[in-house]
Amino acid sequence: MINIYLDDYRPCPQGFVPAKTSEECILLLEAEQVDIISLDFDLGWGQPTGMEVVNYIVSSGRYPRTIYIHTSSPSGRLQMHHWLIQHAPPEVVIHNRSMPD
Repeated sequence: MINIYLDDYRPCPQGFVPAKTSEECILLLEAEQVDIISLDFDLGWGQPTGMEVVNYIVSSGRYPRTIYIHTSSPSGRLQMHHWLIQHAPPEVVIHNRSMPD
């Protein structure tokens, strides 16, 4: 089981596998069981956003046990959080904030 940190800019915390793009993150979600995922929204100019990952999680049903949304984008945070809260099973813990240090 792995932990994933999706972000194109911030350094990846210890104990996490970095994903710099939504495509990398989705490949990890497809290949591995994921315990914790922390999501950024903006992943570079003109690139797919973290919302693509959220859409994949919801459509595939491959929910990590815990989801953090660490983005600094207010609108991106709202979109991702809203979609996850609407669709995630009750046992999935969703945090609308960065991971604690």
